[in-house]
Amino acid sequence: MYEQILIPTDGSDEAEAAAQHGLDLAEDLGADVCVLYVIESQVSGLPSKSMQQAASMDEMEEYGEELTGRIAERAEEAGLTAETAIRKGKPYEEIVDFADENAIDAIVMGTRGRSGIEDYLLGNVTEKVVRTSNVPVVTIRRPKL
Repeated sequence: MYEQILIPTDGSDEAEAAAQHGLDLAEDLGADVCVLYVIESQVSGLPSKSMQQAASMDEMEEYGEELTGRIAERAEEAGLTAETAIRKGKPYEEIVDFADENAIDAIVMGTRGRSGIEDYLLGNVTEKVVRTSNVPVVTIRRPKL
């Protein structure tokens, strides 16, 4: 049924809960795992990057490699095949595009559960993925403490 599961991460507690659920699901189904981190692109029309912005992008890429690497390591410890990827752009678009380009069967991702004005103003990556994805999306909220 599901041979490839995509686990996008941003390092949040919600993404961590979703990663664990995605790994458990992959283990139950014998699926491979792809772990994706998206570096949000700068708004177009701004002046070219300064050295500080370039260093920040490098730091974000290193952070993404660390996050995806940790989840992939956990997958491999569970006997799963895992790959990692870093992309740059609008997170929801990159997640959906990655799924389309890589024969992903399902996406497992966290949701912060925002509502009202906060969600309207900030947007919700998970909601946009759910609305635009061509594959099923499993959303996981962080367990309440």
